[in-house]
Formats: sequence, structure tokens, C-alpha cells
Amino acid sequence: MNAHPSQRARLAALACAAASCLAACAVAPEAARPAATAATAATADREPANVIDLSRLMTPGINIGNTMEALPNETAWGNPAPSQALMDAYRAAGFRSVRIPLSWRPYEDAQHHIDPKWMAHVKDVVDEARRANLYVMINTHWDGGWMNHPSRDHQAAIEAQLNAYWTQIATAFKDYDEHLLFAGSNEVGLENTVAPPTPEQAAVQNSFNQTFVDAVRATGGRNATRYLVVQSFTTNIDSAVNFAKIPRDTAAGRLLMEVHYYDPYNFTINGDSKVWQWGKRATDRSASDPWADEPWVDKQFGSMKSHFVDHGVGVIVGEYGAYAKPDHPGARSYVDDWARYVTHAIASNGLVPMWWDTGALIDRATGAPKQPELIKAIVDAAR
Repeated sequence: MNAHPSQRARLAALACAAASCLAACAVAPEAARPAATAATAATADREPANVIDLSRLMTPGINIGNTMEALPNETAWGNPAPSQALMDAYRAAGFRSVRIPLSWRPYEDAQHHIDPKWMAHVKDVVDEARRANLYVMINTHWDGGWMNHPSRDHQAAIEAQLNAYWTQIATAFKDYDEHLLFAGSNEVGLENTVAPPTPEQAAVQNSFNQTFVDAVRATGGRNATRYLVVQSFTTNIDSAVNFAKIPRDTAAGRLLMEVHYYDPYNFTINGDSKVWQWGKRATDRSASDPWADEPWVDKQFGSMKSHFVDHGVGVIVGEYGAYAKPDHPGARSYVDDWARYVTHAIASNGLVPMWWDTGALIDRATGAPKQPELIKAIVDAAR
């Protein structure tokens, strides 16, 4: 079983990692950003021929993490609201898609009606990303964990709420073209456990995915054929291979499976761990977790290719990332190694890599790159 912390633990780990990066990183000059060419802009602007083409056009991607999914509001976790300058900076840095994690519960009434002001704001942010020639993926994120009850006794209520949300979201965006993807949920599982699902839990979580697909398709317009992203249990790769069921769909070849990757946890996001080296270049095995070295990476993403991509189902690695430990100055080069190798493994298997960032890579206020070496490692490895 992969090391995959609970949502609360993972959020805390990512927040700590991001804070460490923010403290340690100098801001690079504006000139350090590569310019987007007319040719690359035109490539991003055309609509994909199929899910394989879509995956290539979206690679690589980045998350606007700890922002619009923050509770109780989008600035509560320390980031400003997204801006056109930020979207332009993502594109200039070499990213081709952006994942926008979203909360909806703070903006609903008792009947799950979403506040029109929040919906309009979400549309404004999507429009900013599209003006930057980015593909966009929006979702229902953790949002307090309301979906983390994959059991028969909670199923009907959760699916009713999920249907209500996606009927409204899809209706609001029904005229947007195929550069906008919907992702039904995030890391749905049980709070505070990393165990694989029981048969009941797997069946209910698969049913959540079906509810999402049905709700979106029922709204018509461009949603009848929009690319949709469903999730494995806790977005775990082994759970995707062993338990995920692809939903029935009225549109052929328009589904993608989402997984996340933070292996090995002690190296990537556990700020309390003494593990700070990774891969075949590691010199101190007591400071690394060899089980998740290069062969493990190849195995995990190869399995996603053989189980999904080779059968016409796209795969999005909606989150992945590793963050240096300030107490170990040499850790940054190993993070670059991890980012380079993992990104290449994802992209070379036909999957979409979307780096989890909370403001450490690119300054959220100015758009200036803050870790140009890491950005280059990600972008170059994806080509």
C-alpha cells in the first residue's frame, strides 16, 4: 500500500512544506521566465482530437493550491485571490494547464443552492486562465470532508448533494469549450486512515463518480461531450488499479481517471521526517526510503498506462510534489531529481502531471518565479 496520509494530515504537511519553501526561496527576476511563443499559444488554443491528444496538450499542469478551496474563504490560508497576472505567469513558465481546487459548502444555502456571487467569481478565475491559453480543471475539493463517508447509509444524501452541486456548476459552464474539464471530487475515502477500501466503500465511491457523470451530462450543451475526470478511492494508484470502475457514459472516450502521487511520504511532504534524500543518487540510505526509488515510480505509472490509457481512458495525476527540508540544505537537489524523474515517468506514460503548489513555485502576487530550477526540472521533464 502506498504511503498516503489523511486529508487533514496531508494538508498540514503540505502547508508546512510550502511555508519552508516560501522562507527559503529567493525571487528570480522577471527575465528568467521563458516567453510563450505564438506557436505554443495556437497549440493550446485548438481543441483536442481525443483523450490522448488532450493529455499531451495539458502537460505539464500546476495547482492553485490552498486558495479557492480554503475554508472558510479563499484567503483564509494565506494566499491572495487568483489573478490574470498569475495565470499569465503559469503559462510563461511553461505550464499548459491549471487545476483549480474549489470549495462550495461555504457558499451554499440549506437546499444546496450555490451563491451566484461565488459562481460568478469562479467563472472569472476560469476566464483568466483561458485568456492565458491554459487548460482548466475545476472540482469539488475536500470542503470539510463531507464526501468522506463512502457507506450505504450515507450514500443517498451525499449523492443528492453531489448532484445538486454539479447540476449548477455544469449549467453555469455549459457553453465553455473543451479547454475546461470538470473533476467530480478529490481524495474521497475515510478520514484519518490510509487503508484500502472495503467492497462496500469501493462500490459507493464508484457510485459517487457515476452520479457526477450523470449530473453533468444531463445539463446538455457542451457538457454532453465535455471531458470529465473521476477519481480512485483516496486517489491512490493501487486503488485505481484494483477497485476503480469506469462510469457508464453517453459520450465515448471522454473520461479520465485521477490519481495523486506523494511517494515516499517521508521524503515528499512529511516535514517531521529525517528522510531528505531520494533515488539512486542517495548517499545515505538511513536518510532515504529506497522502496519508492525509480523502479517504484516506473511501476506505478506504468500500471496506470496499462490499465487505463491503453484502453482509451485518460489519466490525470491531479496532485504530486516534493518539498525540501530546511534543516538539510542538500535536500533541494534531491527534490529536483524527484520532480524530474516523476514528471518524466508520468508524461512518458501518456498521463497528465499537475504539480501541487501553494505559492512556492511562482509568486502569487507578482507572478515572478521563485524556484526557477525546480520549474525548469518539471517543464523540461514533461517534454
